[in-house]
Amino acid sequence: MQQRLLIATSPYRHREASVRALMLNVLYALLPGIGLYVWFFGWGVVVNAVLATLVAVSVEAAMLFARRRPLRLFLTDGSAVVTAVLLALALPPLAPWWVTVTGTAFAIAVAKHLYGGLGFNPFNPAMVGYVVLLISFPREMTMWPAAGVISGEYAGFLDSVRIIFMGSSAAGMLDAITGATPLDLMKTQLGLNQTVTEILASPVFGDFGGKGWEWLGNGFFLGGIWLLYKRVITWHIPVAVLTSLFLMALISSALDPGSHPSPLFHLFSGGAMLGAFFIATDPVSAATTPKGRLVYGAGIGILTYIIREWGGYPDGIAFAVLLMNMATPTIDYYTQPRTLGHEKP
Repeated sequence: MQQRLLIATSPYRHREASVRALMLNVLYALLPGIGLYVWFFGWGVVVNAVLATLVAVSVEAAMLFARRRPLRLFLTDGSAVVTAVLLALALPPLAPWWVTVTGTAFAIAVAKHLYGGLGFNPFNPAMVGYVVLLISFPREMTMWPAAGVISGEYAGFLDSVRIIFMGSSAAGMLDAITGATPLDLMKTQLGLNQTVTEILASPVFGDFGGKGWEWLGNGFFLGGIWLLYKRVITWHIPVAVLTSLFLMALISSALDPGSHPSPLFHLFSGGAMLGAFFIATDPVSAATTPKGRLVYGAGIGILTYIIREWGGYPDGIAFAVLLMNMATPTIDYYTQPRTLGHEKP
């Protein structure tokens, strides 16, 4: 018995899946987190994002010209802008202007174009730029402002511009509003033999994370849900990252709650949500197979916890992503689905 295949009549509409459309969706998804960032920590993140975008587009144009690539095609795809904004979100919002310029230029020129440009870079460019800055300028990379609800001081737009571009001329203002991040404070105080309960009594902390930082996590989580809804990303990597980080923290806190903060603290303090939905899911440097994405994401979550718990840096998302970027080719090789009629490699 023959079956008839019923399809709609022409004309057919092609679903747009261009690089530019994908990058625009990523930028849209970042808006809730950016809005909360400004609300709790001032306008510095916007200043940095604009500065990073200008630098990224300029360096991108210079590299494209040097490589004899079409400028208009690649400058309008939005990839350089996304790299710039993600790096700006990872930097302290009141970091000196030259920190943002250096990190952005390195991310675009070295991490992206020296490997062949978009589609060929094995490492996430924004995280490469961030790690270079973290290793090279540790002092400038620790100037995080306390949330305005704690300090009572907000860096307005003009104040943020003064601090970022004038540097030492605004040092008094900077000292008044900056402090340690919740992850950094937790790690430092645990090293001084304080218990988690004693540390969480500080006004820096909210219900289960740092004040302000919890809301940033919620904002980026909502943005991640938008990306899933628009099918820009799949669920595998973010679920694997957050689940593995949660489980590692759950086991440690269950065994010794006095020395290990709760899983929710790890999820909503630092860059866990931003990393899980926006950084680890980079389509170029991440694993590509469904099973591979689960392995890749789980590795990021586990490495993040290990670095936070026993490493020299309070967060660890960037290092975890770059380490798993190196493992991506091997993960993809061993998780390829079997082709019909062929044996698995």
